Amino acid sequence: MSWPRIVVCLDVAGGRVVKGTRFRDLRDQGDPLELATRYAEDGADEIAFLDVDASAGATARGTRLDWVGHVAEALTIPFSVGGGVRGWEDALRLLDAGADRVSVGTAAVDDLGVLGAIAERAGVQAVVLSVDARHAGPAACVVTRRGGRDDTTRDALAFAVAGAAAGAGEILLNVIDADGTRAGFDVPFTRRVVDAVPVPVMASGGAGAPADFYAVLHEGGAAAALGAGMFHDGSYRVRDVKDYLRTRGLEVRPC
Repeated sequence: MSWPRIVVCLDVAGGRVVKGTRFRDLRDQGDPLELATRYAEDGADEIAFLDVDASAGATARGTRLDWVGHVAEALTIPFSVGGGVRGWEDALRLLDAGADRVSVGTAAVDDLGVLGAIAERAGVQAVVLSVDARHAGPAACVVTRRGGRDDTTRDALAFAVAGAAAGAGEILLNVIDADGTRAGFDVPFTRRVVDAVPVPVMASGGAGAPADFYAVLHEGGAAAALGAGMFHDGSYRVRDVKDYLRTRGLEVRPC
């Protein structure tokens, strides 16, 4: 059975989990291994890691491989790693270190061929296209690069479609306008992407309460929904979200 997935995101900088608003004003949240283990035990279906420093092109590869390996040894659920993946060799290092999947963002903006290069060797299931999108109007979004630091003129919906055709097995859609606000996912834009691509879509940005997950999974059609700050500060647990979804008639994997 294919259940909607509840994913917890750990943004990592300087070896620590951090969280901010729209990728800025980052605050320390704790140890990556400790938090990943806690969320897995609480019922998370997947852990998503983002190396914040690497996504800005400012950190060494070795440090990340070290903590990826430690987390891989401790987890029994899938986890993906993103940030600074620029080609097959970067992806191979992460997969060899124990990551189940890699997320590619900025490199795909520069060259969608990187997705196919990874998919050909590791399979499409190992490739996630990370789309950091910012609204350029009520219905349209543009793609950003380098962890939301640089806007492009590229249409985010068209980019997602092209990425799926190029070899991505899933789209991680983060609408930056909502990121860290806890005002809810961008359900309308998520729905547009879901309807346009033939691969699963993981919604990110704006999770603040269990009802937000229901909205983006049920109304938005997402295959997975990702949360961070609301879990880090203890406002809600993963099992709280899953319990709520069940009360609304949405079946999820047992905790």
